[in-house]
Amino acid sequence: MRILLINPPSKNEILSCNPDFINQERGYTPPLGLLYVAGYLEQFPDFEVSVLDCQVEEINYSKLPAFIEKKKPDIIGITAMTFTLTDALKVVKIAKEVNPQIKIVLGGPHPHIYPKETINLPGVDYLILGEGEVAFFELLNHLKKGNNIPPSHIKGLVFKVNGEIVQTGFREPIMNLDILPFPARHLTPYHKYSSILAKKNPVTTMITSRGCPYRCIFCDRPNLGKVFRARSAENVVREMIECKKMGINEILIYDDTFTVNRQRVLDICQEIQKRNLNIAWDIRARVDTVDKEVLKALKKAGCQRIHYGVEGGTQKILNILRKGITLEQVEEAFELTKKIGIRTLGYFMIGNPTETKEDVLATINFAKKLNPDFVQITITAPLPATDLYKLALEEKILPDDYMQKFAENPTADFKLRHWEKNLSEKELNQLLNYAYRAFYWRPSYVIKQLFGIRSITELKRKLKAGLRILFR
Repeated sequence: MRILLINPPSKNEILSCNPDFINQERGYTPPLGLLYVAGYLEQFPDFEVSVLDCQVEEINYSKLPAFIEKKKPDIIGITAMTFTLTDALKVVKIAKEVNPQIKIVLGGPHPHIYPKETINLPGVDYLILGEGEVAFFELLNHLKKGNNIPPSHIKGLVFKVNGEIVQTGFREPIMNLDILPFPARHLTPYHKYSSILAKKNPVTTMITSRGCPYRCIFCDRPNLGKVFRARSAENVVREMIECKKMGINEILIYDDTFTVNRQRVLDICQEIQKRNLNIAWDIRARVDTVDKEVLKALKKAGCQRIHYGVEGGTQKILNILRKGITLEQVEEAFELTKKIGIRTLGYFMIGNPTETKEDVLATINFAKKLNPDFVQITITAPLPATDLYKLALEEKILPDDYMQKFAENPTADFKLRHWEKNLSEKELNQLLNYAYRAFYWRPSYVIKQLFGIRSITELKRKLKAGLRILFR
């Protein structure tokens, strides 16, 4: 059985209301979810698996039919987020035009949130709810038998029988993540993946845990759940070694919060040093989960950067967002991280509930005071399956459940909505533009960046990013 996993030719145009130079210039990172599924399927000789990352391969919709025709897949799997849904559906349409017998399977956050709406979309045969590795494998095993019995015994699926929707229930999360094979990076042109933040490309992404135990109002990972599950230190470092052998120079660890389990962080750092592994990597962390010992261990093990989710520059906003941190903790974490010699990136959001222009300006000033190496600032958007979205509906910030309507009838003119009770869309965009210029065009910041440049390529990249900010 031939399986083709496709990352559509999309650049998340729906999110263009929140442009920032890090996203626009960051390059491409691998479709990790699809690569995990591919790695799992490669264990079984009955399945011939290939992966097409249209973005890094620069394959547009006009080139896609020829590729599908060449591969002749029996099954096509696609990860769908709400922001890439229209792109995923274009792939579905093309695949069915090439061969109507191809079975289309969608997975990812969007089908998990909107299963009924998604299974009703043209050309979609099956949905995978939750983590996809085992459920997809069991579905393929069922389909290769060639019988007409519905796979009702497999948990985590949605499909139709005689026009009626069948949902088989949710699977329990995979508790022992060490049983999963490493992502099948070799099925993609892994040498092409890059990041503006990396000192030396190629880069890759990596997940060392799943599930987030925190309760921020604006965030949810419904398909991964809230139960925090972590890979062992030995398992994590073995994957790092594999990446190093492939010629990968830097690993971007995409855990929601890498530092949830303090002892595991220390164990990973110790394992890296024990193996004499020399590879650069970065993490995402909360300011209340690091201390001097942890930061020193990270530095010794090669951690280059820590991305901290700050979000707000006033305690009022931090409380409303349910961050569970204080401004004092933020300042202490940034100061200590920089003192130990690890670079920092701060995430900030503007346009939050109750936030005024004065609050936004306070956040901008707070970001400048922290003085991280990079900031990423976005306009807050209530996203489906989050408490913020529910609150926006309750307070009539959103006049209707427009995301659900989009899930029923996806259109290319879909526009993401924001919290516009105190600040209009125009005001939010003006403040966003001001925030980027105020941070990145400070003379002290520009001079620091110029002195840190080590190559002509880096100079060109930073000049391009700086000019984009200046002329936003």
